[in-house]
Amino acid sequence: MKAVQDLALKSHLKELRLPTVLREYAKTAADAAKESLGYEGYLQRLCAAEIADRESRAFGRRLKLARLPSKKTIAEFDFHALPDLEPLTVHRLAGCEFVAKRENVLLVGSSGTGKTHLATALAVEACKAKHSVRFYTVSELVEMLLEARSERSLGRARAQLKKVDLLVLDELGFVPLPPSGAELLFDVVSDRYEKGAIVLTTNLPFEEWISVLASEALTHALLDRLTHHVHILQMNGRSYRLSQSLKSAAKRNVTLEPPEVSRADA
Repeated sequence: MKAVQDLALKSHLKELRLPTVLREYAKTAADAAKESLGYEGYLQRLCAAEIADRESRAFGRRLKLARLPSKKTIAEFDFHALPDLEPLTVHRLAGCEFVAKRENVLLVGSSGTGKTHLATALAVEACKAKHSVRFYTVSELVEMLLEARSERSLGRARAQLKKVDLLVLDELGFVPLPPSGAELLFDVVSDRYEKGAIVLTTNLPFEEWISVLASEALTHALLDRLTHHVHILQMNGRSYRLSQSLKSAAKRNVTLEPPEVSRADA
């Protein structure tokens, strides 16, 4: 009789798509009996396990869809390397209220100061908070949009970008954009104005963006939309990556010498 009941229960749980309950019900029943939980306690524990597993799987799916270059965390970031960066501000942003409010975060600073690390960590926190996220370098985004336009699917691509809760754009300033690419970048930012949050990293101060975007009018219009509802993190200081390398080398008792500079470069 018990075997028949088990088969029927397993069939029902599969039909209801409750894989965690299916996997755990027998063990949880034994634990509940030992702890005298009663029927309600047993059911509550099973439901809690199912919900926890569903949330974990959903978080994994959101991370995969975000296409992050790596999984970084705020806890891993060394704030001592950037003494002017206020940790409290970063931890507040990690609460993702800016995503819900459709505000932007601009991380501005020289190369190697941890901008991509923090941008990625904020994206991870947004995934934890059940927000949809997409990550692109600016050059990747522009290349994708130019290809979509050539394939007559630009409207669909822009619509998909508009729907995500948080769009992360990395490395504005490393590669000058063609005029058509700069216009497409502006279109994406304009589509999301007050409709979706953006995290953007750049190695250039705002007054130098024209060197990448070519058009003064477009640069002003882009900055106007990005900075209307914005949190700006100034990340200038010693190279974060160099600091991490020095720390790692110190742990291994390795001495890193600075590169030699020729007279022509001096």
